Amino acid sequence: MSVTDRVPAWSLAVGSMLSVQVGAALSVDLFPHVGIAGTAWLRLTFGALIFLAWARPAFRSWSLRELRTPMLLGVVTGLMTIAFLGAIQRLPLGTAVAIEFLGPLTVAAVRAHSRRALVWPFVALGGVLLLTEPWTGSVDLVGVLFALVAATGWGTYILLTQHVGDRFTGVDSLAISIPVAAVTAAFVGIPQAVGGITPGVLGLALVVAVLMPVIPFALELFALRRLTASAFGTLMALEPGFGVAVGAVILHQVPAPLQVLGAVLVVIAGVGAERLGHRDDDGPLVLEPPGI
Repeated sequence: MSVTDRVPAWSLAVGSMLSVQVGAALSVDLFPHVGIAGTAWLRLTFGALIFLAWARPAFRSWSLRELRTPMLLGVVTGLMTIAFLGAIQRLPLGTAVAIEFLGPLTVAAVRAHSRRALVWPFVALGGVLLLTEPWTGSVDLVGVLFALVAATGWGTYILLTQHVGDRFTGVDSLAISIPVAAVTAAFVGIPQAVGGITPGVLGLALVVAVLMPVIPFALELFALRRLTASAFGTLMALEPGFGVAVGAVILHQVPAPLQVLGAVLVVIAGVGAERLGHRDDDGPLVLEPPGI
């Protein structure tokens, strides 16, 4: 019996979410040195090297037509990563995650083919309003825009992943999409990072890349062997709550009571949309993007 078989299956999903959010929080320390795009480029580059070594994909066995969708997935991942990092540079981590979560939540609600399910995006929007408190006049609109772009990217990522999953295994698809994501981020990331790269920066970027996407991917792979897709997706709906918690502990972004209520509303909306929107042949509705 392996180590992962000895721990509760739900704890693997929790470990994945914690790894993602800790990786996001640690990414903030890279911003002053290499900027948000430079941080995205370094993270994705290390992630690409790890997945290429892991999967050793046989590129010649696939046609260009087959590679188009995973390559498009890579472009989306690169842009989404830059947008998400831009959001957490300007917004508390929990707030950025909650806004970004509107993407997969809306996809889940629409997939449900039920008018009842469409209420959940509005519940989540109410939670986002409590988190951002626009009535105070202090909301960072640029940060919100970055988070909304990331939300669109996460929703698109889920749709593209389904098509990719019909032809490629998880590791193979990441070994194709993450290098493309790194190249996408490089156009802006390399000019930002020039002059700021040091051994310390590279070391931190490697740690962050391991925290996201390598560890989450492995934990989710083990979790999905023991959990139904619906149960897994429901657990992943807790992501905004973990964002708030990690932001408070690591970044000292302590939320006000109304903001805590907002995060709870987003989580409730995610669980509700997942329970109504799941279809057995679709796999989990809330998939962790490898770039955030």
